[in-house]
Amino acid sequence: MIGVIAAAALAIQASNGTELTIYNQGFGLVKEVRHISFKKGRQPISITDVASRIEPTSVSFRSLTSPNLFGVLEQNYQYDLISTHAILAKSVGQKIRFVRTVGNTRESLEGILLSSPTAIVANPDGSNQQTFNGMVIQTDDGRIVLDPTGEIEVRSIPAGLISKPTLMWDVQATKAYDDTVELSYISQGLNWNADYVLTLDGAGKSDLQGWVTLDNKSGASWKDAKLKLLAGDVNRVQAPTYYDRRAADAVMLFKSAASEFKEESLFEYHLYTLERPATVRNNETKQLSLLTGHGVPITKKLIVDSIGGSYYPSEGEIGTGDIKPQVRLEFINDKKSGLGMPLPKGKLKVYQRDKSGSVQLLGEDQINHTPRNERLSIVVGRSFDVVTSRKRMSFKRLGPSSFLETFRIEVRNRKEVPETVTVLERHYGDWRITQKSQPFTKLDSNTAQFLVELKPNEVRTVEYSVQTKW
Repeated sequence: MIGVIAAAALAIQASNGTELTIYNQGFGLVKEVRHISFKKGRQPISITDVASRIEPTSVSFRSLTSPNLFGVLEQNYQYDLISTHAILAKSVGQKIRFVRTVGNTRESLEGILLSSPTAIVANPDGSNQQTFNGMVIQTDDGRIVLDPTGEIEVRSIPAGLISKPTLMWDVQATKAYDDTVELSYISQGLNWNADYVLTLDGAGKSDLQGWVTLDNKSGASWKDAKLKLLAGDVNRVQAPTYYDRRAADAVMLFKSAASEFKEESLFEYHLYTLERPATVRNNETKQLSLLTGHGVPITKKLIVDSIGGSYYPSEGEIGTGDIKPQVRLEFINDKKSGLGMPLPKGKLKVYQRDKSGSVQLLGEDQINHTPRNERLSIVVGRSFDVVTSRKRMSFKRLGPSSFLETFRIEVRNRKEVPETVTVLERHYGDWRITQKSQPFTKLDSNTAQFLVELKPNEVRTVEYSVQTKW
């Protein structure tokens, strides 16, 4: 067995004020206020209770009360931690002993360690370095022993190994005094995302519950921290090389307290501040209520889009056959709808209660960062009882770079209630519709929209001709 006796270190007093700003890109900014009693002259300062996935180049250490009374001469981040592999790797060339029990007899094997066993070493960015050596011992009588077994004894802990990741400073103080300092750094392994639950009442209204899911894999815990979440796409020079997120996909359908977050604009982003202290533990997934909206008006759309067909400049568009209408739900993120808070990107699940009162999942989609007063359009699934068939009925070449096509879209409503279906037709180049069975709207340079209103069990056909030039 390996015994370790840690040497005492001159360390800053434990933090008495922590602020966490967590970004939804897998990292966080940690700020801590600490008190320290400086001695006059040059002295070492160390902090051990920091995140193990700290970015060393991001560390800032400054005085809040007397910035001119001390200077930082050197800053180091030590992360060569004590472990069996680390001790053996640094003991190569030294004498070690194996002790094992055979029956009722304890026997020992002593010799020089020529090679340490396989080691997996973590880098500061979370990636792993691996070596693939086996253990080799040369005994005092010259024998070479491969991969011996038993308890391992070493004479001492090799120099340079520490029990915890440690930040160290070499500072010069002009006099002995008490100071308040701020430590700040960026750490990987901190992440948050938004999850939303939209529950329909079946009559055009809904309730929206937003949750924040925090995931802490940074290697540190913070008690009663001031928690802030930044939503936005922050540019960083080097993307994180390690990502490890525990999925938090639980169904949240109960009534919750009102949002505890206060939202504000920050540069081109949005900042959400929790209005109470929060304890964020290492290897913990935590969920907090972000927002609650009741009676949100919902619009349902059935969309038939021809974009799935094949298109060739010389041959036009090939008919796409049967198309299952896409089901979309739309609502506006404004105060009139019972919302009005900028919504961070995240996953949105849609539920509705059946006739027995049980909640059933209808579908889910991913939403992007959505400002106030913007419309959200959520893909829920595909319609079961509304079906369509699309065919190209004719193709006529008018010239080397011009042709005329006719399309027919049959829309069949097999429900006992009326439905409106949005038919989107896509064309490219210089096109114009020459004949049509009903009015249409040109949405953009490539899209024509037909609104088809169907009675219960009604079948309707949209037919039009389009001339295209290149």
